[in-house]
Amino acid sequence: MLRLGVSLGALILPALTPSLAHHGDADRYNPEVITLTGTVVELQMVNPHARIVLDVEDAGTTVRWQAELGGPQQLIKQFAWTPSTVRKGMQLTLIGRRLRSGAPYLNLTERANIVVAGGKEIYRTENFGQPAPQGPKGTLATQPPN
Repeated sequence: MLRLGVSLGALILPALTPSLAHHGDADRYNPEVITLTGTVVELQMVNPHARIVLDVEDAGTTVRWQAELGGPQQLIKQFAWTPSTVRKGMQLTLIGRRLRSGAPYLNLTERANIVVAGGKEIYRTENFGQPAPQGPKGTLATQPPN
């Protein structure tokens, strides 16, 4: 009887455990990039994606934006970021893809760039400056199966 309980537990437990697979962002963001300039409120070096929170002036009002980057370890290893790379009060210009919903949220993981006031570039994805991938009839291309 004990053997049956262990076997059932081994079968049921994985089904109850939440999936830890990385999420996709298919169709979550506009394919075109936009440019924002604002003042840093904070840098959140958290997993799975670091975020920059910044205030952007828009037609006389201030809009609080969040910009999603890769993970903190990627920023440290690939871009040599330190705690002082992005600080509160800095002026940044960000180029990235906005949420399709229109919410003030920017994706900086593809075709993205960050420049500090004065012109120093501190972040650039490998495909920055490339056009949005296009499929048939102007739709986004999908990756072929492996």
